[in-house]
Amino acid sequence: MTVWLSFVALGVLASLAGALLRVWKGPGPADRMMGAQLVGTGGVAVLVLLAPVHGRGALDVALTLALLAALAAVGFVKATSADGAGDPEEDETPSPDRGPAGETSDG
Repeated sequence: MTVWLSFVALGVLASLAGALLRVWKGPGPADRMMGAQLVGTGGVAVLVLLAPVHGRGALDVALTLALLAALAAVGFVKATSADGAGDPEEDETPSPDRGPAGETSDG
């Protein structure tokens, strides 16, 4: 069984060559980020497939890699958005009776 899992993990690693090519030569930043996300997902898949061979430590590394890949995607969106759009702390649409800084217009 472990030989089969190792063979499948090798196939996943081979398929990541296309993703690395997209990261290296991508026509735009979004294409590069999608390639990086695919590399992260493939890395998680390889580590999960190899966990029975190498023990529980591979699963811990896989979960950490999945978390970092998700945070990288959020960071990319925040960095490419104008003025950090999508920030939950930022009030993007002021109410009719308040100005842009939140002060009332009662005067």
